[in-house]
Amino acid sequence: MGRVKVNLTLDASVAETARALGLNMSRLAEAAISDAAKTERNRRWRIENQQALDAYAQEVESEGLPLERFRSF
Repeated sequence: MGRVKVNLTLDASVAETARALGLNMSRLAEAAISDAAKTERNRRWRIENQQALDAYAQEVESEGLPLERFRSF
């Protein structure tokens, strides 16, 4: 997928420091937004699937791990 231009508003001292250090603000912002999106997707997935996760945890607690008899450790 290609790149798109967006406008961001940053604190002036943050931008000034980044420029002085030669940091690529676009790439840094992209990485931070990507990380935030991944975190949010994971959070929403856990909420949406909490019932199934709880049911599986309860099943493992009451019946043990599936195929546990084949474990060698």
